[in-house]
Amino acid sequence: MEKYLNVLLIMIIIISQRIQAQNSSPTERCIPCEKLAGLTLPDVRITSAEQVTKGKPHCKVFGVIGKEIKFEVLLPDDWNNIFIMGGGGGFVGTIQNAARSSVNQGFATSGTDTGHDGSKSPGAEWALNNMERQLNFGHLAVHRTVEVSKAIIQSYYGSHPEFSYFIGCSRGGGQAMMEAQRYPEDFDGIVVGAPAFSWTAIAAEAVQNTQAVYPAGFSKPLLTDDHIRILQEAVLRQCDMTDGVRDSILNNPADCKFDFSSLPKCPGDVHGKECFTTAQINAIKKIYEGADAGHGITYPGFPYGGEYEPGGWMTWIVGSVEIAKKNIYPSLHSYFGIEIFKYLILQDPGWDYTLYDFRGYEKELRYAAAYLDATSTDYSGFRDRKGRIIFWHGWNDPALSAFATIDHYNAVRKADPDVSNYMRLYLLPGVLHCGGGEGPSGVDWIALIRDWVEKNIAPDKIIAVKNVSGKIVMSRPVFPYPY
Repeated sequence: MEKYLNVLLIMIIIISQRIQAQNSSPTERCIPCEKLAGLTLPDVRITSAEQVTKGKPHCKVFGVIGKEIKFEVLLPDDWNNIFIMGGGGGFVGTIQNAARSSVNQGFATSGTDTGHDGSKSPGAEWALNNMERQLNFGHLAVHRTVEVSKAIIQSYYGSHPEFSYFIGCSRGGGQAMMEAQRYPEDFDGIVVGAPAFSWTAIAAEAVQNTQAVYPAGFSKPLLTDDHIRILQEAVLRQCDMTDGVRDSILNNPADCKFDFSSLPKCPGDVHGKECFTTAQINAIKKIYEGADAGHGITYPGFPYGGEYEPGGWMTWIVGSVEIAKKNIYPSLHSYFGIEIFKYLILQDPGWDYTLYDFRGYEKELRYAAAYLDATSTDYSGFRDRKGRIIFWHGWNDPALSAFATIDHYNAVRKADPDVSNYMRLYLLPGVLHCGGGEGPSGVDWIALIRDWVEKNIAPDKIIAVKNVSGKIVMSRPVFPYPY
């Protein structure tokens, strides 16, 4: 009897210690923040560690991995035992973290510049003939930052994260997919927004659109602001009521069967502000049809809707001569497409987009595709460890076509009919690139992915809201694709 009482007493003491540890603040059970500056990790230099008292108190750590991968880790005093890493955008080049504000909710969080300094080279020139930077940008920098972040968390708090998550949009969405495909052990849950995941195909689409709008160089655009305004008005006249509601939002743009003959034709096929020439209509059709490098569609075209919205086609696809005078490139498609071809695909700074005919495209892209593209449909490693992944994309995204994300999801579903057990896709009507537009895009993705991972509550119907000046002006349910 005495033996059993001693065992019971030991169990009570252990449980009591665990309760005390859970109730104590992290500063009582971890090394001081400043001590992290002396932390020794393989191939890592901690450059600074300081306690931040403004707002939610936390420890801010900066460092460098390898030769030049810069990173930041934020460690809240009141840690909730969860780690969230946030993705970056564009060519990154600065320490970016889409989840940075999550430190205020008690999450440990980190971000990286992916291994190059964008202030010295805002485009992609940093990648020219530099394989280390190319691979770091492609996938290694995020993975190495994950490992280093978890090591710092362990050193500071004395324990590993109970759960780890990644959230990103655009380039960050592509980073998220790369993590799930290449490094499935890094995260338990992943949120993928409007992903840039097939860089070679995205570049082909962007260059073909630039050739369509600026066939003779940036000083002579084929389309203007007026043309895109008229185009959107015509699309809404024909398709806005397809879903039964006149609200300037196409619930499912794939249902829109736009009649191009409805666009006003220019007399004598001579350019005019309020009409379209045959060349202009063909350029617009090219944008909707997608990129074709000679072997079928390389990257799908863009859905109807949102063409003239602020942040729509005029920003991404059409641009203007005035923008080109200030920023070299007239549009973001021309910027990304040409920079990717010059420095990430061809390694040729003198490359001229107006002369490119895509005849060598299939061969030329192989090297870049090997480190840039996250196009694999095999998520078995992530699935088998009970990982969960949520995709979302705005239907009116003018940067990256929602059809590309749909195609990827369908390809995964074809390979694995049970894909909905670990992967869901949500399409947000009226939403532009990573947000904005007429439709609501506000969704608490972190709460959804946490419920799925930690409580096995799969997201079904979600509610998206639109917030204007602190007030919710619109909300709507969105169901997982294909519903």
